Amino acid sequence: MSSSGPGEVRAAVVIEDDLDIRNLVSAILAQGGFQVTGAASGREGVDIVRQEHPVVVTLDIGLPDIDGYEVLRRIRSTTDCYVIVLSGRDDELDILTALQAGADDYVLKPFRPRELRARIDAMLRRPRAGQTTQHASARPAPPAAAPAVSGDERQESSDTLLRNGVLVVDGEARTASCAGVELPLTKTEFNLLHELMRSNGAVRTKEELVRVSRGRDYRGYNFVSRTDERAIEVHIANLRQKLARTKGDPDLIVTVRGVGFRIVPRSATSR
Repeated sequence: MSSSGPGEVRAAVVIEDDLDIRNLVSAILAQGGFQVTGAASGREGVDIVRQEHPVVVTLDIGLPDIDGYEVLRRIRSTTDCYVIVLSGRDDELDILTALQAGADDYVLKPFRPRELRARIDAMLRRPRAGQTTQHASARPAPPAAAPAVSGDERQESSDTLLRNGVLVVDGEARTASCAGVELPLTKTEFNLLHELMRSNGAVRTKEELVRVSRGRDYRGYNFVSRTDERAIEVHIANLRQKLARTKGDPDLIVTVRGVGFRIVPRSATSR
């Protein structure tokens, strides 16, 4: 995992009622240089997050006191830390609910330690979308010398603005606007939209988009599960909803059945 600056300690919180899993996740994070605090209940976890201002939180959904989704909403009301949901529930509705409540990733139990560590590593190399100064100052920032994106990706994204009808995506500023209104995208939604725009109408498979969401310099366990692909479907559905709310074209992103998704080319006057 990414290293911190001299003397800088990064905090992580593991909210999990199963002691064995809590110890395993804590060990994985500790190996990555985190100072880890565990919580066996949702209320305890929320309190610790507010006190510790962690960089990463892992969250179980089936907690003994309050619903894990409610825990996630409470965490999101105070911090923009990275949140990974660890759950044995593989239903699409559960994934949708977690991502809409603000989760950055959804990992099924039982998980492979290498995969979890690689996912956390990949998240830390991606910039936050819409990160506020308040939140940024509330927790340690990434080392200044480490670029938020890889050199190749930065060169690709900063060459030109990407335009399709009234939709404009700025890869360097990491902003997207539709008919002059900025879209409130999460980092994953932006990454997916940027990739689809760059593809200029070509189909991107779900597997390809999973890897885009993880980051191009993703290293480690690289298996793409059905749950990963379902998460992409949820992100695409969210993108369509946000386009519709800003008077954009929800049909701009079309599903290619059995393959993936593509952007439909539009003229500059299209709505």
